[in-house]
Order: sequence, then C-alpha cells, then structure tokens
Amino acid sequence: MLMRTDPFREIDRLAEQFFGTTARPAMMHMDAYRDGDYFYAAFDLPGVDPDSIDCTVERNVLTVRAERRRPTGDKVELVAAERPMGTFSRQLFLGDTLDTDKLEAGYDNGVLTLRIPIAERAKPRRISITANGNGRKQLSA
Repeated sequence: MLMRTDPFREIDRLAEQFFGTTARPAMMHMDAYRDGDYFYAAFDLPGVDPDSIDCTVERNVLTVRAERRRPTGDKVELVAAERPMGTFSRQLFLGDTLDTDKLEAGYDNGVLTLRIPIAERAKPRRISITANGNGRKQLSA
C-alpha cells in the first residue's frame, strides 16, 4: 500500500492539472508534418476512450477534444492520482491549401492521427509554353 506523506501534494497536483508545468503542460501534445500530398497531425492521448474523442472542422479551424476519466465504482479506492484527468482540447488553424472535406482520423496505441490531403489547387502544376510565329513565346495554362 502507498503512504502519503505530503498533505499539500493534492493541491499541487490540482494546480498542475489546470495550469500545467514547464515539464508537463496542461494540453495534449502534438506532432504535425507533411508527407507528399498529405498533412498529418498526431495527438498523444494515452488512456483515452476513443468514444470520448471529438474532432470537428469549422471554417478551417480544427478542434480536437478528448476526455480521460478515472475509474469509478463502489469498490474503487483512489490511492494515487498523478495522471491528468478531465477534458483536453486543442485547436489548429488550417490553411486554405488543405482539403478538409477529405480529412481522415484514426486512433491507435493512444495516438490520434489525422490525415488531411493537400488541395489540388495548392499542388505545383506545370505550365506549357508555346511559341508564336514571330519567335516570341506565349504562356498558356
């Protein structure tokens, strides 16, 4: 059985949960990267039930919300509470170069991964050059 020696530890943990610390901010950690024609965002959400994750896009603002709950029940006795619990949320402002209508989301091993294709209008395209009869070149799309 664990013994508690510091009576103020619970107050410190509550403050850390709401305000965060330098080592552990009160938000979900994320990696974002581009790989070819896709943009990826991966959010660390260990211990979160996939049914509690909510992902929405409105006017190019992506919002991810997730909730981690403590075990409950008549016989559950909390001995230590160090992991942050509650609702976590994060917003990303997506550029117009992403096709948010085709956004895909997957949750595996505690990581929520979003895959957003780059919009066709944002991809580089080749422009053909044609020459007219006087030796000057004209551009055509």
